[in-house]
Amino acid sequence: MATAPAHSVGPRRSTWTHIALCVKDIDASIAWYERHTHLKLLTRGEDNDGKNAWLGDDTQADSPFILVLGQFYEGHDPFAPAPHHPMGPFAHIGMELPSKEAVDEMAERGKAEGCLAFGPVQMPKAIGYLCFLRDPDGNTVEYSFDQGVYEKAREVWGKAKASA
Repeated sequence: MATAPAHSVGPRRSTWTHIALCVKDIDASIAWYERHTHLKLLTRGEDNDGKNAWLGDDTQADSPFILVLGQFYEGHDPFAPAPHHPMGPFAHIGMELPSKEAVDEMAERGKAEGCLAFGPVQMPKAIGYLCFLRDPDGNTVEYSFDQGVYEKAREVWGKAKASA
């Protein structure tokens, strides 16, 4: 027997919506991401298994991409006994910043707070200028400048949309 959808708004096609991280202290993680990224708290919840929070870019209501944070209560982790490994050193959340100076500022902030993991450093052209910070649970967050993501997407997909 089919059940009716719980929500009235959703995508019209398959779409990229979120990345989820297991955290030890949801309040510390929310504060870290709000301090070190442009993400803002969208909603938070709690049930018998633990707490969760969604953070996102408040300018992207029509195509949201959400960072989901989940903190399980002791003995309530539905994935136990599997461990929750942090992302890194290569696996990471990537944030592109508008300037090299903004990457330097983020690196200085990370250094001052003891969470700078790498850089800042100029990498090859396809990677750009970047630094890595670690969130409170050890996940790697990359801050980059001049990776070419926007240029490549417009070059490849922009033409495809224009000719469609």
